[in-house]
Amino acid sequence: MDPINVDFGNKSVMPETPKGSTVKKVIVSLILTVVLGAVLYYVMLPALNFKALELYIYIGVLIMAYIGIFGMLSQAYFRPEYMEYAKNKAKVPIVMILVLAAFVGIGYLTGVEFFRAKDYAELINVKEGNFAEEIEEVDFQSVPRLDKDSSNMIATRALGELSDYVSQFVVNSYYSTQINYKGTPVRVQSLDYGDIFKWLKNTKEGIPAYIIVDMTTQKAETVRLDEGMKYSPAEHFNEYLIRHVRFKYPSLMLGDPSFEIDETGRPFWIVPVLDKTIGLFGGTDVQGAIIVDSINGDTTLVSTSLDGTTNLPTDKFVTDKEFQWLDQVYSATIVNQQYNYYGKYNNGFINSLIGQENVRVTSQGYNYLALNDDVYMYTGVTSISSDQSIIGFVLINQRTKEAVYYQQPGALEETARTSAQGKVQQYGYRATFPILLNVSGEPTYFMALKDSSELVKMYAMVNVEQSTLVGVGTSLAECTESYAAELEKNGVNVEVDVDSMGQEEAPDEPKEETVEVSGTVEEIRSTITGGETYFYIKLADNLSYYKVAVKDAEKIVILNVGDKITFTVDKKATDQIIPVKSVK
Repeated sequence: MDPINVDFGNKSVMPETPKGSTVKKVIVSLILTVVLGAVLYYVMLPALNFKALELYIYIGVLIMAYIGIFGMLSQAYFRPEYMEYAKNKAKVPIVMILVLAAFVGIGYLTGVEFFRAKDYAELINVKEGNFAEEIEEVDFQSVPRLDKDSSNMIATRALGELSDYVSQFVVNSYYSTQINYKGTPVRVQSLDYGDIFKWLKNTKEGIPAYIIVDMTTQKAETVRLDEGMKYSPAEHFNEYLIRHVRFKYPSLMLGDPSFEIDETGRPFWIVPVLDKTIGLFGGTDVQGAIIVDSINGDTTLVSTSLDGTTNLPTDKFVTDKEFQWLDQVYSATIVNQQYNYYGKYNNGFINSLIGQENVRVTSQGYNYLALNDDVYMYTGVTSISSDQSIIGFVLINQRTKEAVYYQQPGALEETARTSAQGKVQQYGYRATFPILLNVSGEPTYFMALKDSSELVKMYAMVNVEQSTLVGVGTSLAECTESYAAELEKNGVNVEVDVDSMGQEEAPDEPKEETVEVSGTVEEIRSTITGGETYFYIKLADNLSYYKVAVKDAEKIVILNVGDKITFTVDKKATDQIIPVKSVK
């Protein structure tokens, strides 16, 4: 018996359409998306530049927002029968997202290192130099003796001495910039509002001061301003630094700002202008800077290659006296990355993976060196196949990007730090990242030795070629004499004019006010950190814990709850955990 065929026709089922005009829904969705776009632009601040990845993210978010708004107006999220209708109307926006993603993907591929290795290697021009001939013997009067953490600690203590500031403002440790100020290496530190309520109270007058920390004398100066700084990263709304700059230069890609002062002491923010020089998103480089007066918000664009908006040609950007005070145009992150591209790809991408002839990279860390009234980033250079020693080091000018490589085999910076710390292991001091000095023709690592409170206690010098040759001392003169004696023992004679170092205070004698705190022991806790044992002791009727290192007070281990004890501490210490100077 033949089967019975029933023809139901070839009619397609149409999606159910919600009430109301589709055109009206589209128009309302577009209007709401534009409003949302304005708010997002104010918050995200993308550069209106086709090389800026954040612009594509911004556009993608807006398209997704349009789809979401249209779906809500169509009630598709509440009435499943309308979902097919919403999906049909979202086809064009979805295609736009796919096209956008494809464009970004192609743009990324045009700048990948595999295809453009030579271009990456040419981002920075590196010259070969001679250490003994080109690096002048150290001027001990201008040797920086602090790192960023110690500088922040000193700045915080200096701010604490100003009763009218300490309750309203805090030191902004992120914006701590090493510059040359009147021929002296210093760190300039901006302040931040203590909290949102203190911002509301003080924003009209702005930030009233900044702090200068002398890297050689370790002294801090709080500079009060006649007019407060009204434009900074600490502000909100239109006075927020990047928003203020973005509204004036909507198409420029901006780097991280740095805080600097000119030779008169006037505070400025230096905002690098970035460019993507390889493909669409590759080869980040600096093509200029925007100088923002932090007090009145005036901006000056100093450009090396912005056609049509160039204030100064390239040569004047480097040599014009008006801008010689600039020290941090090229960030250490960018120049360090560019040197690594140069070191890895100077013989091609394949060579960086196979063979690796003459492939070299920077060591894990960097520091800053003051030379010729400019600031240079210093870092060691090591073979990519070995991380146990350096084969040389590179100095890169952070204003001009002039880079010089010096061939100098020797110990890696971390090895030198370990040698220095081993020399004073009984104290448990930590070494800062080294600075490279020329001591009578001998390449020498110099570093400060700090305690757990970030106070500089001693100094160390380590020979680059022979890291076992170490000199230490509580003053720079004592350290240098110790280093010279160590070299002489091993047949290396150096002449050091100790008198040229001037009279300096030993770093382990900081001038600070102390106070005695006595009481009955209520609670005892202990921990081991970095191989050292610390006791945390709470006294009756006292909310703080007092931190004592066993190496500094051995009898602390036999202390019991109920015992009487007296601590000597910093007079201004108010934290929940307070380091102890001495114990009775």
